[in-house]
Amino acid sequence: MRFDVLTLFPELFAPLLSSGITRRAYESGQVQVNLHNPRDFADGNYRRVDDRPFGGGPGMVMMAEPLSRCLQQAQSQRSSRAPVVLFSPLGKPLNHAMVARWAASEGAVLVCGRYEGIDQRFIDTHVDEQISLGDFVLSGGEIAAMALLDAVARLQPGVLGDADSHAQDSFNPALDGLLDCPHYTRPETWDGQGVPEALLSGHHAQIERWRREQRLQLTARLRPELIAQARAAGRLSRLDEAFLAGLLRQDA
Repeated sequence: MRFDVLTLFPELFAPLLSSGITRRAYESGQVQVNLHNPRDFADGNYRRVDDRPFGGGPGMVMMAEPLSRCLQQAQSQRSSRAPVVLFSPLGKPLNHAMVARWAASEGAVLVCGRYEGIDQRFIDTHVDEQISLGDFVLSGGEIAAMALLDAVARLQPGVLGDADSHAQDSFNPALDGLLDCPHYTRPETWDGQGVPEALLSGHHAQIERWRREQRLQLTARLRPELIAQARAAGRLSRLDEAFLAGLLRQDA
């Protein structure tokens, strides 16, 4: 798959593409990332890419023309037109289902805005989808683009050391969309704190049941809407429901 990134700061992506375990996806070409700077397509000696907003107000707005030229070049280098994604507070919050969809796709053109925003005419003409990281505002779309690229890269075959690692992630359908359970490693006692006995039992079924109950408990406490979604989808067993009912009795 191929992602073309339109950004005024391509240097920000260097650590992402060369560090950590997900670099395997980029180095192998499983996830190809190409960076394009709209400033290279701006006019004048100063290569200006922004201007004051019509109607007044603070800040600057990215101009449509340099972005449009940059996008045209990115699309011309692809075998077919790719969907154009803009990272914006107006977008749908990024979640596991969206990441999985992009991880199985041919990629996209990712547009990283800056300043107060982008000329709406560019958005209306070219953007197919808008994505948000949450209800807060960043200085630009680069961090959001890197979050999507990293999440997509780790789902590619062979990228993680253990092929089953991402199946145990929070929100993964393999865990019925629940949060993940706590994890422990050596030493067995640290700072006066031990490891739950179930994990030391060597009894596989007991370990798995402990992990399941921890996932249910954490999800019910921290993200109860995920419990409701799992229940509506028929993902909770009678044993799960009995455990959740016991939690409610304890809190009553």
